[in-house]
Amino acid sequence: MKLLGTNASPYVRKVRLVLLEKNIPHDYVVDPPRGPGSQVARVNPLGRIPALILDDETCVFDSPVIAEFADSLNDHPILIPRNDARARMRVKRWEALADGIMDSAVTVRTESMRPAEKQEAGNINLHNNAITRALVYAADQLGASEWCEGDSIALADLALASALAYLDLRQTGRDWRSAHPNLDAWFIRISKRASVRATLAG
Repeated sequence: MKLLGTNASPYVRKVRLVLLEKNIPHDYVVDPPRGPGSQVARVNPLGRIPALILDDETCVFDSPVIAEFADSLNDHPILIPRNDARARMRVKRWEALADGIMDSAVTVRTESMRPAEKQEAGNINLHNNAITRALVYAADQLGASEWCEGDSIALADLALASALAYLDLRQTGRDWRSAHPNLDAWFIRISKRASVRATLAG
């Protein structure tokens, strides 16, 4: 299988982390959707990344769908609980929280790249405030735990790591580490995993 994406996309990072943690063979192809000759729009009608192309040319798109599909391919490890509905909900809720942070950070990034006179300060504030609230919630839910859910790595951890890495990339002025030392300690620890090091390196 082949994964199309870019190194800067937090959604692509999340999917890459899932594939790497589960040791699923794949080729990662850097393919910016707006780049000349991009094949993204050809395989994904939405023209978005990540796009996972299976060996039979089926395209799986949207990061939650790819993550869930990839997790079903083997049991090493199981990243989304399969036999406990509430635990599954909690992992998917973590993913939704992390994706929401990414969504808002991308919106702020997009808005800030517009000419100053065309930027909507209200929209920027709305999404920055959402990120702030989400980080408070994440820090409270994590507490002193090693993992976001249960006693081993889960999709929740990979999604949160992707969101925090994106804040480091695009919101360098946001001092989330000082505001939430437990998230900082958690991120430092998870960043030592081979999968996370690989995606942070490019």
